[in-house]
Amino acid sequence: MTPSEIQTYLHEHIPLSAAMQVQVEVATPEQVVLGAPLQPNINHRDTVFGGSASALAILSAWSLLHVKLSAGGYKTRLVIQRNSMSYEQAILDYFTAHALSPDAERWRAFTRMLERKGRARISVSSTLLYEGQEVGRFEGEFVALGTTGA
Repeated sequence: MTPSEIQTYLHEHIPLSAAMQVQVEVATPEQVVLGAPLQPNINHRDTVFGGSASALAILSAWSLLHVKLSAGGYKTRLVIQRNSMSYEQAILDYFTAHALSPDAERWRAFTRMLERKGRARISVSSTLLYEGQEVGRFEGEFVALGTTGA
């Protein structure tokens, strides 16, 4: 899937992403980078609203799993089960969320369970960056339900 395809998918299926003006900068099975401008995500202090920062982080992790599962031929229903978010400093302008693929061993265990049981859980993290500095960290556990393929 190309960044443009993922962006279209997000905007059509997760309307909040369109309202936030989420842009897909990178979308590969190894990494997803999403960005968003300040203005549609602004709070009363003229910084990024924490809910928007959290939403971008969740979207990046979810998108990574979506891209990676699709590339492997899996068709699943992917949902978030739980998450935690930490904020290190205020975000004053355009910001990004970077999600990296889980290591190969965890991914193999996840897909094995998915193939055997039709359900599997995996944790994914995402880092928020503003002006090249880490300003937040997300950890989330996602569940994939149902599978076809690989």
